Amino acid sequence: MRYEQDEFGTVKIPSDALYGIQTVRSAANLSFSEKKLSDYPDYVKALSIVKKAAALANGEAGVLSKRIQDAIVTACDELTSGKHVEHFPVDPYHGGGGIGANMNVNEVVSNRANQILGYEIGSYEEVQPNDHVNASQSTSDVCHTAIRLTIARQLEKLLAVVRSLQQSIREKANEWSDVMTISRTCLQDGMRVPLGDLMSGVVALLDRRMESLQKATEQMDRINLGGTVIGSGIGASEGYRKNILHYLRETTSRNVMYRDNLFDAAQHLDDLGDVSNELKQLASGLIKFGKDLRIRASGPETGFGELSLPAVQAGSSFFPGKVNPVIPETLIQCCFKVLGCDRTVQASLEHGELDLNVFEGVAGMAIIDAIQMLTNVLPVFEERCVKGIKVNEATCRDYANTTIPLVVDLKERFGYEAVSNAMKTNGKDGLLQLQANGGY
Repeated sequence: MRYEQDEFGTVKIPSDALYGIQTVRSAANLSFSEKKLSDYPDYVKALSIVKKAAALANGEAGVLSKRIQDAIVTACDELTSGKHVEHFPVDPYHGGGGIGANMNVNEVVSNRANQILGYEIGSYEEVQPNDHVNASQSTSDVCHTAIRLTIARQLEKLLAVVRSLQQSIREKANEWSDVMTISRTCLQDGMRVPLGDLMSGVVALLDRRMESLQKATEQMDRINLGGTVIGSGIGASEGYRKNILHYLRETTSRNVMYRDNLFDAAQHLDDLGDVSNELKQLASGLIKFGKDLRIRASGPETGFGELSLPAVQAGSSFFPGKVNPVIPETLIQCCFKVLGCDRTVQASLEHGELDLNVFEGVAGMAIIDAIQMLTNVLPVFEERCVKGIKVNEATCRDYANTTIPLVVDLKERFGYEAVSNAMKTNGKDGLLQLQANGGY
């Protein structure tokens, strides 16, 4: 063990730990979710990228020596490549406006940079967490920027997954284009319709949701790095503020730009609210699709029975041979969780006050959680459910030839009143008589 001291006392830290006393205090004081920052490697990488860009801008501005700049950059590159992620024990859902996450990365980069320069971990001999790694920055603009970089990267992965699912649904829609079945409105029989047409509606939904999500995603490239705490830029040198966007573009390969007003960026999270709302809309549409598959495949003897979903495991510990729609149900429950994440984001937006919304961290992590859950579940849903769905054509044909579709056909020929009277007189037999006689 080694010992580090601050104004609150002394703590013991594992001798090989790259983090320091502020990380230990955050982990001890601010943890509740039983998750760690190390569970979010993309966020750790984004934080590291921000620190690298800051080191380069500070070096050019003369705030850091070339020796310290290069050591910080090397340490950040190691983190970006996936190394040292185990040294991030802070709970990502913590108070303090993200202080734990920012200090965790400051201390890891500082200790690793000192190692690179030939010093012991914990000595902070040449590279200080605050004075050097955090130079010209605050927790506010660092975490604000890293959260958005993470969300943008993860949304690209999610959009690719949704696009793949959409293609599989489109293929089913094309495959079923000639399979006639019955539509339902108010859970009652409706008109005759090709099953493929009904599936095409899901394809169109996903088109619209992806387009809207892409637009919301573009807001993630509008950041406030250089605005420091509340957007004033106080504490950041003029040279740093002049060059930080250039280096951030260079390190991210993204066309990042400043928000129009950096005070606004510190106070308001509505850009995160927009992304979360789009994730909620996507999840709501997927819930409906999953429920519809369960209904269309219900049975096998007393339900709709239009579709047969792939059997992937035993469905019951009580009924031998019973197979349940467990994959759509897993999708639905995942989407319930996404709706819960959205509520967290909207609450964070609602409860910000005055000049800095300190709840930005919980909003960002909730979005990252929602994206990750959807990205995980959709390939399983596509591969183990959608691609293997079979249509029961005979059942669909029987439904297509039931009473209400016949009513719709006859109404076009004989008018509403004539068909209604035939139904009242003798039910379906009356309709068949009307059809056979060409009217009464």
